Amino acid sequence: MSEQQPESVRQAWQGVVDTARRSAADGLVVGTSGNVSARVGDLVLVTPSGVPYDRLGPDDAVGVDLDGHQVLGDLGPTSELPLHLAVYRSTDAAAVVHTHAVHATAVSTLLAEVPLVHYAAAILGGPVRTAAYARYGTPELADAMLEALRDRTGCLLANHGTVTYGDTLDQAYDRTAQLEWLCHLWLTASSVPGRTPALLTTAQLAEVTEALKGYGQRG
Repeated sequence: MSEQQPESVRQAWQGVVDTARRSAADGLVVGTSGNVSARVGDLVLVTPSGVPYDRLGPDDAVGVDLDGHQVLGDLGPTSELPLHLAVYRSTDAAAVVHTHAVHATAVSTLLAEVPLVHYAAAILGGPVRTAAYARYGTPELADAMLEALRDRTGCLLANHGTVTYGDTLDQAYDRTAQLEWLCHLWLTASSVPGRTPALLTTAQLAEVTEALKGYGQRG
């Protein structure tokens, strides 16, 4: 990346690369599947199409504006660019993570909504929905995703994977990891013969949502 690029852009690109590599190391993607992006003002830095994450360096940054016009880099952006741009146009997100996590993708083939087997659903804004299937890279998929993301920070994509967003790359990634764990938990519990998992009520989830507002360290 040119030294003329602002430090904020250089740091954001490194964060995108690090997060993409983390998703591969954690088994949430295979090969060059999945993609990651971060927004810096009106610039969206996004992983390129078909390039292994371990080959990406500082000079490989790919950036587009909010209309999808490439304004930075020589590599082409991910084919899932419409997903990322749809999130940025519709929310105040600063980062988006899309994966093909195994358990979450499996659940996306089975359910229209992830059952409330754990209060971790509150981290994602409530019961996680599954967006209707549409081919990857299409406006139809982006539209279906936005419908599933209403009042949520994550969703499943039917027969495809996951999308989460956040104020930072770490937050977006952590939400992806929580969603994968939640789906793994449901698959595990529901696989016990003759038993049906107990589910939380919406009132219990609302109680957790309120409690989470004060969770964590205070400065």
